[in-house]
Amino acid sequence: MTTAAPTLGQPTRLSRSRGLASRFLVFATSQEFVLLLVVVLLFAVVGNTNPRYLAERNVLNIFNGNAYIAVAAVGMTMVIISRNIDISVGSLIGVLGTVSGSLAINGYPIWSSWLVPILLGGVVGAVIGFMVAYLRIPSIVVTLGLLSILKGGLITVTNGAWITDMPDTYFLAQMRTPEISLLGINIPAIPSPIVIMIVLTLLAALWMRYSPTGRAIYAVGGNAEAARLSGISEKRIIMTVFIINGLCVGIAAVLWATQLSIIQSTVPAGLELQVITSAVVGGVSIMGGVGTTIGAMLAAILLSAINSALVFINVSPYWFRAVVGVLILITVLTDLLRRRRTQA
Repeated sequence: MTTAAPTLGQPTRLSRSRGLASRFLVFATSQEFVLLLVVVLLFAVVGNTNPRYLAERNVLNIFNGNAYIAVAAVGMTMVIISRNIDISVGSLIGVLGTVSGSLAINGYPIWSSWLVPILLGGVVGAVIGFMVAYLRIPSIVVTLGLLSILKGGLITVTNGAWITDMPDTYFLAQMRTPEISLLGINIPAIPSPIVIMIVLTLLAALWMRYSPTGRAIYAVGGNAEAARLSGISEKRIIMTVFIINGLCVGIAAVLWATQLSIIQSTVPAGLELQVITSAVVGGVSIMGGVGTTIGAMLAAILLSAINSALVFINVSPYWFRAVVGVLILITVLTDLLRRRRTQA
């Protein structure tokens, strides 16, 4: 009997160690970890080639400049996971950004110039969601039509005019957190877009992982019929993801409009491609049912870091499009191979 206890305890310890090893392997092979590793390696390699790349100002610009794209990618992640897509996001950011600036220069309260575009984004998302969920119109068709309407309507109404002379208190993206000292460690001021990007991404990730609605989004995107048989309303989920996507686009529009002292009343070129690319490269499957908002945020940071790196190593910025294309192809092919291996 004296030797029985160690014998019984050994399998338990062995199973725990195997469980920990299995969890670490899953984490080490996840898209989020791979992206984080690539970002760190990129900073190390380019920083070794040109130390100015690691200067505080440039690092902040990398994280700060594309924060609004990462915010928009949070909503896009949910849309694609539900097996839909929104290609009107770039045009909507341009329109909502123009609305925001127009409110600011026409004497409306500053808070309204931030809040109204977000609410309008939610309304537009609800309209798209209704047409996709209840009228059964494919999301790519709905958003393609909306893209043309928004882009043409914005130019027709504003003639591409610039919006200037906004109040100093309007520029949300130029604000910073106060410097604080925590446990003897001085934490420098952080640009507000970085804070908003990180907080929104983490909240969305936790909500999608642990809330019933968040898990239902994965269920609908993975197998809509099985989700329906489980009592999940596909229509309600689709409406939810498009409304959330619209709210995220509204926040992104405010960050985009307030980062500079002028707003050009046009649609930013290729912005929808950057948002969709951030989601896809971040590990969101185009087949639906797979992906995280953290991966999308890391992908947006990676793309911004690559774009900046090309400048510091004296490579033509036109190569950026080629790099993005390669990343998309690698990510999609990896996803397809993973699905085939899972189904085998």
